[in-house]
Amino acid sequence: MDNRDDIKGFLSSRRAKLTPDVVGLPTSARRRVPGLRREEVAVLAGVSTEWYTRLEKGHVGEVSADVLDAVVEALRLDDDERTYLHDLARAAKPARRKAVRRRDVPITPQVQWMLDSITMSGAFVRNGRLDVIGSNALGRALHAPMFDSPTTVDGTANFARYHFLDESSKDFFVDWESGAAATVALLRAEAGREPYDKTLRELIGELSTASEDFAAYWASHDIRIRHEGTKRLQHPEIGEIELTYQSVDLPTGKRAWHDLSIYTAEPGSSHEENLKLLASWAAPCAKTEEASADESTTPTPRADEQRP
Repeated sequence: MDNRDDIKGFLSSRRAKLTPDVVGLPTSARRRVPGLRREEVAVLAGVSTEWYTRLEKGHVGEVSADVLDAVVEALRLDDDERTYLHDLARAAKPARRKAVRRRDVPITPQVQWMLDSITMSGAFVRNGRLDVIGSNALGRALHAPMFDSPTTVDGTANFARYHFLDESSKDFFVDWESGAAATVALLRAEAGREPYDKTLRELIGELSTASEDFAAYWASHDIRIRHEGTKRLQHPEIGEIELTYQSVDLPTGKRAWHDLSIYTAEPGSSHEENLKLLASWAAPCAKTEEASADESTTPTPRADEQRP
């Protein structure tokens, strides 16, 4: 798959966000387009206008890292945007066009043990497409509307599908707009890393077709790599709760990408009390599920082994 449209859209959108006065260039009242002109970016980056024009059309496969960094400085890109641009350039190199996409691998039993040991914070493991491939009991209880949503496919919840294909998400996520923007920005970053992931492209196509909101956010070309911040939920059982969340990468060594997210509440706050309450409800349910699973895998004794 050719990623030139992604490169063109990203660079032109960043250029449109800047004005001459911000970057120290002379201003003029006679400007027909918002933001900087291509020739102005070329001057700032120290390259020819022809060269930058070719770059903005998506021809970045043979561009050196130093030249890309000059464009990063010219466009005032942040660290996430810089990483994205370099990812796009690496994916555009001829040697990468037949690269094997990321593998879909389940979490290991050891990772699930770790999740289960976390009892006072909601915990999830996601892949790059924002599928929830592992969670603890409190994590499932916190996001119960998402796990119970019709957008869950074959038992796997997906943050993007729930956000944009289930109208109830707008009631569940108090700050729906900011969460939606972050969700799309995370998918944008993954598309930059893995432009040849067919399943990812199918997900993006599905969401773009079914949701005008998703299509509008996708067109903004915003990027987010680190997943952290504050989230407010209108939970059906405990009411509104405010949580902070942090994410870390989990190494897999199998050309897969897993991300661990931890959701917790401020100590001593009413939100922590609500979280404790939800945890107390979730724990017995988790034990019941484990007992049912154990019973389903325990062989039935033969008749001659059963006691009278």
